[in-house]
Amino acid sequence: MYNMYMQTLKPQDIAVLLKILVIEAGWTLAGISKELFLSASEVHAALGRAQKAGLFNSEQRKVNISALEEFLVHGIRYVFYTSNSGLTRGMPTSIAAPPLNNQFSDLEVPPIWPHPLGSVRGYVVDPLYKRLPEAAAADAKLYMLLALTDALRESSPRVRSAAARVLHDIFEGLRTSSK
Repeated sequence: MYNMYMQTLKPQDIAVLLKILVIEAGWTLAGISKELFLSASEVHAALGRAQKAGLFNSEQRKVNISALEEFLVHGIRYVFYTSNSGLTRGMPTSIAAPPLNNQFSDLEVPPIWPHPLGSVRGYVVDPLYKRLPEAAAADAKLYMLLALTDALRESSPRVRSAAARVLHDIFEGLRTSSK
């Protein structure tokens, strides 16, 4: 039976988990909130939903990297799909941003997140949440993970495969360093 009060993941929950992964020292709700341009209550709720989904362990305050990788590679494009629409100025993402931009440099029209200060004209990829481009601009490691996430959300099988390999290597390094 469907529970209308059941909490499901929201797109910003993925950004919260990725931000926790790139923070090298201890993190706080207030710190993540400030850096992601989300309220502290939104971050708290995101972690609660992520825990229920098996993506976060609240007792250890750690992201379940293996589960997050599995979700990003196999599920995100079905849950947080994007509608590639229109042309505008913005910030490169997916295969137009590091680390995939060197592998796919033959783009006529790059994928971008709309942003008023953007310097690149391209087709719109809906960001996971409205202020995500600002958060990504302030953190190169987060930007890289978000761009890989977008490659998994909106691209061809060839691009998704390349993104999955790069993401696996990054996550494998994180798993090794946390032991």
